[in-house]
Amino acid sequence: MPLAQSLLPDDPWPQGYPPEWMPPTPPTQDELPCDDGEPMETQRHKWQMDILIDALDRWLQERGEGYTNGNMFVYFSLEQTRGRHFRGPDVFVVLGVPRGERKSWVVWEQGKAPDVVIELLSPTTAAADKGEKKTIYQDLMRVPEYFWFDPFNQDDRAGFRLTDGLYQPIEPDGQGRLHSPLLGLTLVLWQGEYQSLDGTWLRWALPDGTLLPTYAEAAWQAAADAQQRAERAEAEIARLKALLERDGTR
Repeated sequence: MPLAQSLLPDDPWPQGYPPEWMPPTPPTQDELPCDDGEPMETQRHKWQMDILIDALDRWLQERGEGYTNGNMFVYFSLEQTRGRHFRGPDVFVVLGVPRGERKSWVVWEQGKAPDVVIELLSPTTAAADKGEKKTIYQDLMRVPEYFWFDPFNQDDRAGFRLTDGLYQPIEPDGQGRLHSPLLGLTLVLWQGEYQSLDGTWLRWALPDGTLLPTYAEAAWQAAADAQQRAERAEAEIARLKALLERDGTR
């Protein structure tokens, strides 16, 4: 059967039953392979993937819905369950689904394909990410927004939005930011240190450029804010004490 026979992300079974090529009871994430033992290529790629997922997961947690992960299998057709596994995106986001752990993303089980995908380029994957995988995301999975980024070459980044079945480029704004209309967020370049590794990172930000903090950054900021409040309270107590002492000497 051709690989092109796949499930659409927003309405996989329009008539309420699976297509003829899908068995009445298709395999679930518990029955499908979820690990092929292949590691990420470099530490920088791993940290870049983590900083995107970490910040986005916290943002989704505040919204109370949605799922993000990466480097896990995404199953979108029965053909893959017969030995043709598809290593999923480095980063992907699915809106409108419950939060919670998944072993792999199974389109027919979860009800939709990813809404946003990011691939991190490397010398061994760039051709596939810009060619074969882009075609899969466009023609088979119907992913509404697709981005790629090379952690070792920050100029090699691009975004695409699915329009009338074809990917059209998302033009960077005047500051070089790539906007995701679907998420209402933007992808920006940030120079800084993450996991003790200094570099230029691709990060999620609000439309005004405010970075989405990771869990660790949010915790650090909360502790810093608490410390400032404590210092202000202590200063106010000292001020009131000084006033009382001054009035008592009159």
